[in-house]
Amino acid sequence: MTMTIVSIAVALVVGALLGIGLNALVRGKTLSDARAEGARIIDEAQKEAANIEAEAQLKAKEIVFTAKTQSDAEAKERLKEVSVIEKRIHQREELIDNKLSQLDKREQEIRKAEQSLSDRMRHVENLKAEVESLRKQQIDKLEEISGMDSNQAKKELMASLESEARHEAAKLLKQIQDEAEAEADKRAKRILSTAIQRYSTDVVSTRTVSVVNLPSEEMKGRIIGREGRNIRSIEAATGVDLIIDDTPDAVILSSFDPIKREIARLSLETLVVDGRIHPSRIEEVVEKVTKEINEAIWEAGQQATFELGLHGLNPELVKLVGKLKYRTSFSQNVYQHSLEVAHLCGILAAELGVNQKIAKRVGLLHDIGKAVDHEVEGSHAIIGADMAKRYGESNKVVEAIASHHNEAPVNSVYGFLVQAADSLSAARPGARREMLENYIKRLVELETIATSFDGVSKAYAVQAGREVRVMVDVDKVSDAGADLLAQQITKAIEEKLTYPGQIRVVVIRESRAVRFAK
Repeated sequence: MTMTIVSIAVALVVGALLGIGLNALVRGKTLSDARAEGARIIDEAQKEAANIEAEAQLKAKEIVFTAKTQSDAEAKERLKEVSVIEKRIHQREELIDNKLSQLDKREQEIRKAEQSLSDRMRHVENLKAEVESLRKQQIDKLEEISGMDSNQAKKELMASLESEARHEAAKLLKQIQDEAEAEADKRAKRILSTAIQRYSTDVVSTRTVSVVNLPSEEMKGRIIGREGRNIRSIEAATGVDLIIDDTPDAVILSSFDPIKREIARLSLETLVVDGRIHPSRIEEVVEKVTKEINEAIWEAGQQATFELGLHGLNPELVKLVGKLKYRTSFSQNVYQHSLEVAHLCGILAAELGVNQKIAKRVGLLHDIGKAVDHEVEGSHAIIGADMAKRYGESNKVVEAIASHHNEAPVNSVYGFLVQAADSLSAARPGARREMLENYIKRLVELETIATSFDGVSKAYAVQAGREVRVMVDVDKVSDAGADLLAQQITKAIEEKLTYPGQIRVVVIRESRAVRFAK
């Protein structure tokens, strides 16, 4: 740094000399004056350079001193940190030494325990050998006394124990059932009878076909139209099949969609009365009737909510409730069935002391999935639960709808309420009709299940399949075993059959003494 400053000073001096020389020449000064002036300037420059060098050395010494001071402070801090780390390491070493010492002690204790356990195991093995030897001696003596080998004795003992266990189980099962039914049956009958007595309604039954009466046979030709254009227009506009056969003065409308079938029926009746049957008029009438049906659906949904006192139902759910008016299940109108279930749920909820509004809401919406089950895949219970959730219903309502056919777990009292009310509405006399073939098949299956059990001699399905009477062999089934047999048959029916309501199982065991007087 000092050399750099000196170089700068010399450069300055030389520059100054050159400048003076030039000035001297310009001004006409003599060379001697210029030399004298140059010597003076050089002398001053050397002095100034010496001063600058001295100042530079002084600053350098200050910088070195400051750096050394900082370095010493940092070294002291580092020494302190190292000292702290050394103390921590020392403490950890002591802790590790203590743990190693404890581990050594535990290892010694474990070895002692293993040795003791080994000694005990050897002792146990010796005892086992002695016991086995004594057992063999006793078995040999027993076989000698009884005249049977061990296998035969085991079979007889197991048979005896099994018979005794079955007998005791049957007695215990009957006792438990009697005690439970003594309280539950009384309360259940009172609640259900109250609910049924307090609500009763007519059931409207429709089919998958509708019949439109005609004033004359000539009207069939007008409905068909030239080259069948009218009937094709009606089918295209309504989505319903028209069946024109030998049935006098009648046309049959066939469709699985009840709303479309109703639109087609009303449209055709309007066209027949009006007399003007052509494609443009058909489209006009179908459009008008469709609008009227949609209004009727909305009014039916509103009427249901008003009748039940339910408010805040999403408009889409109100429409779906109205659509149920044109939907049937086992010939039972689903709209009327839903209203009936809602009323029954409300009555049962009042008897049990739970929220009646929620119960009625669940009852009204439990079959809401049937309004669109022909459009969406899945069971109507799951579809209905999804739609209720989509349109803002509470979790209690959604879970109860999903579980009313046990397709989802029942998590609340409302699920049990809607199951009971649904069964009451569907199973009461006159509510539903079923095909003769299905009815006979169910009776045969009932009798087959009952006769498949050991000890059953005959079985009869009576009361339209609501009861099965089972005759048992007196020698094979005891009084206590009859109750157990009834339980087993009931369980088999629940697992293998699908049926509305409930089926009563009656096991009859009787002994007869017959003599003839001669």
